[in-house]
Amino acid sequence: MYLKLAWRNLWRNPKRSLITISAIVFAVFAAILMQSLNRGSHEIMVDNMVRFHTGYVQLQDYRYDEEASLDNAFLLDEALLREIREAHPRIGTLIPRIETFMLAGNDHATRGALVLGIEPEQEHAFNGLKDLLIEGRFFEQGEQMAVISEGLARRLQLRTGDTILLLGQGRFGMSANALYEISGIVQHPLRDLNNQMVYLPLAEAQFLLSAEEHVTALLIEMDADRHKDAVAAALNSRLHEADLIAYTWPEMIPELLQLLEFDLAGAYFLGAVLYLVIGFGFFGTILTMTLERMREFGMLLSVGMKRGRLALVVFWETLMLSIIGVLSGIGVSWLLLLYLHYKPIQLTGDVAEAITEMGWEAVLPVSFAADQFYMQGVIVFGIAMVVFLFPLIKIFRLNILDASRT
Repeated sequence: MYLKLAWRNLWRNPKRSLITISAIVFAVFAAILMQSLNRGSHEIMVDNMVRFHTGYVQLQDYRYDEEASLDNAFLLDEALLREIREAHPRIGTLIPRIETFMLAGNDHATRGALVLGIEPEQEHAFNGLKDLLIEGRFFEQGEQMAVISEGLARRLQLRTGDTILLLGQGRFGMSANALYEISGIVQHPLRDLNNQMVYLPLAEAQFLLSAEEHVTALLIEMDADRHKDAVAAALNSRLHEADLIAYTWPEMIPELLQLLEFDLAGAYFLGAVLYLVIGFGFFGTILTMTLERMREFGMLLSVGMKRGRLALVVFWETLMLSIIGVLSGIGVSWLLLLYLHYKPIQLTGDVAEAITEMGWEAVLPVSFAADQFYMQGVIVFGIAMVVFLFPLIKIFRLNILDASRT
């Protein structure tokens, strides 16, 4: 009965109810859209960093974090690989890498380069590296060839078929110099890496750097990001005597996470301002609705209706308004985000160049994180409870005789 009374009261003035619901729908829609666009760009950036740089979990020598030197590479043999695979059932593909900085050049210029020894098939399975090729082909394991990034190729004026010189220092101070034919050029999604990457076959890079069978990092693939902490803990427990340590990607790039959290704070602030404005509009509707019905409340109390039950009816009215607005806002937002997911907005012109320079792709990606949907319901419910305090106080302080004369 109380629900029926609340529903009928809600539509006694349909225009007022529809205006309030529309305001809630707009607030929910705008808040979800802002957060989704922010989180979508963050997710792409983090995904690129994880796939091309850190991995979900990275295993390395415990001294390598303090001194990123080839001297702190570790021996990767079958016994160690077996130990790693047995550490946790969620461990998937293992991606070995050896990494160092060298001078890359040709007959007229040199540039600093990040040289990465990889197993091409495993890398491609993990991050789709071969799909980034814009010219030539990727080397096969065992070939003495190199693949370089588009930015480095442009700076050194190199193309496929040209020769690149690598000059540097190997393990324990050994000389490391070699010439490689360029088999392909990749356009890397991360700007910093796109300006300095040189890929070599893992065995060739180990030979060049006098680090046979050694790697500087072993990336651990898993089926879901949420398992990273458990996997890292299992590896650290099992391999603590081998002078190895496992880091999760948040531990390896904390500065990036802090930057993204700061950027997301702007969206939260705008959402808070939006909800503050809508909250006052919601309060105005309930205020008007309450004051217009003072005589009605007085008559109901005079015929024996208890104040608590009358407050319950008004509570249901307030709650119904917020529920209809929130569900409608979430529905509209979800449909728009679904459309943008399959047809993302491509940025062009100066905006696209600025976004690319920041290391992001020139698109407006969206996120479907569950909390950005249900949190809107929680926020609006909190606003509804605060707004409901006004009619609640009015009902319990109401003088029946005064109300009957209103």
